[in-house]
Amino acid sequence: MTPESSSPSCTESVLRDYFHAKDENRPHYMARAFADGAVLKMALRTQAIAFPPESHGLAAIADTLVRKFGQTYDNVYTFYLSRPAPGACLPDYQCDWIVAMTEKATGNVRVGCGRYDWKFQADPYRATDLTITIETMVTLPPGDMAAVFGWLLALDYPWTNAARVVASAPPLEALAPVVHYLLHPNGL
Repeated sequence: MTPESSSPSCTESVLRDYFHAKDENRPHYMARAFADGAVLKMALRTQAIAFPPESHGLAAIADTLVRKFGQTYDNVYTFYLSRPAPGACLPDYQCDWIVAMTEKATGNVRVGCGRYDWKFQADPYRATDLTITIETMVTLPPGDMAAVFGWLLALDYPWTNAARVVASAPPLEALAPVVHYLLHPNGL
């Protein structure tokens, strides 16, 4: 059985398959998460990372979020900061996220956070629209890799919450913008 042949049955499984594709560099999993005509929009609130503003269609989304992304970054771990109810097939879903990864060329560590805004179709249950807002993205030297990944890998993957993330954050000054966003996602 290939990943494409099995249909996700709920919001949680679509979200998980998205991370199988993106974090694990498995573009074939995108067919389990997105409808053929899906649209990806990127809202960048930082200059620290670049993406095309829109990608149309499953192939373009896989190229943007997996193939091209995977050429530049590895050790990617993204966490959802909330979780849909088990078995729910929601028409839309919004949640904050945090990600850590390393730059292949330099070994630098990237940590960022923002918001996902998903919309889904009913049959087959797949995402039709995803807007990824990147609120902040910081770059740390390779020497901070152990502290950053020790912090995040101690969390439950891929579902956690902002309070757990903040409570266990290492005392690295460069992480301050990420921690601030997690404490005040609505700009408070």
